[in-house]
Amino acid sequence: MVDEKKLQDAVKKTVSRDDVKYVVGYEKGTYGFQVTPSFAYDPKDADKFIFSPLCVYNLAVFPMLEEKPPLRKDQEPDTRKIGVVVKGCDARAIVQILQEKGLNREDVVIIGIPCTGVVDPKKLQAQFPENGKNMDIKTGKDNFIITIDEKTHTIAQDKLLDEKCKHCEYPTPILYDILIGDEIKATKKEDYKEIEDLEKKSMKEKWEYWEKQFERCIRCYACRNACPLCYCKECMVDQLSPQWVRRSVNLSENTAWNLLRAFHLAGRCIGCGQCERSCPMDIPLMQLNKKIEKEIKELFDYIAGIDPEEKPLLAMFKPDDPEEFIL
Repeated sequence: MVDEKKLQDAVKKTVSRDDVKYVVGYEKGTYGFQVTPSFAYDPKDADKFIFSPLCVYNLAVFPMLEEKPPLRKDQEPDTRKIGVVVKGCDARAIVQILQEKGLNREDVVIIGIPCTGVVDPKKLQAQFPENGKNMDIKTGKDNFIITIDEKTHTIAQDKLLDEKCKHCEYPTPILYDILIGDEIKATKKEDYKEIEDLEKKSMKEKWEYWEKQFERCIRCYACRNACPLCYCKECMVDQLSPQWVRRSVNLSENTAWNLLRAFHLAGRCIGCGQCERSCPMDIPLMQLNKKIEKEIKELFDYIAGIDPEEKPLLAMFKPDDPEEFIL
């Protein structure tokens, strides 16, 4: 378990610095098991900060959403840093953004938290559909200890653990300025079993499967808005001249959108699963991302978001890269 007092003290110390604008972390929500992003602009705001298995959201999206309004004459830009509380996968998102020059290292203060895994909110809701006034969840040795209105439930971690956490190879943030707690050594490995099962299907079976998934898409773009790596100033689906994707909601355009976005994240997706969690139609978007991740790892021995000094996959050339696709 994370010592929340140490976390709050670290946030207070960070936000007290003259060169820090604010720190974004987590606080308890107002409904059920919900946790919400929390912003500390001064030390007393840090008292709300928590960390628990409910902290599923990737807060690395917030530095990329920072508004930069037009400056008045003789007004200096606010160049203060933004503090971000990150888990292992969240830190990889920041590393990837640094590689792409979307952020400068001096723009952020990274408060890292070694993470043993978060819950899947949908699994939790299915297990406990009725919400109480006082709800909490803590991590036990091999289980989650859930409290609802002073009544305690103990449930095995495997039943509630987010799928990404079952294969997490980077539980400790790769990059941080402050680390809350001891490092956790990786004991898991991504086996891509689900992807391999899909690969065994025939082309017809694959299309029928994805047709059922994509026809449910309502094109709300929640996946894009929640993704820390979708930070283009203007998304291709918002462009009208030229218009790359029509705005009509049908299978053809839905397929184009979902495949274009998946390839836009090729060599960039860090597997946080925020897109899939945000999808109101429960489309298995991470299957697309994981398929591309698997291919890139096999072809180029490349993993996104690992080394801030390394160039992005599509911005480098290696003489020994395979060239079988060249005719």
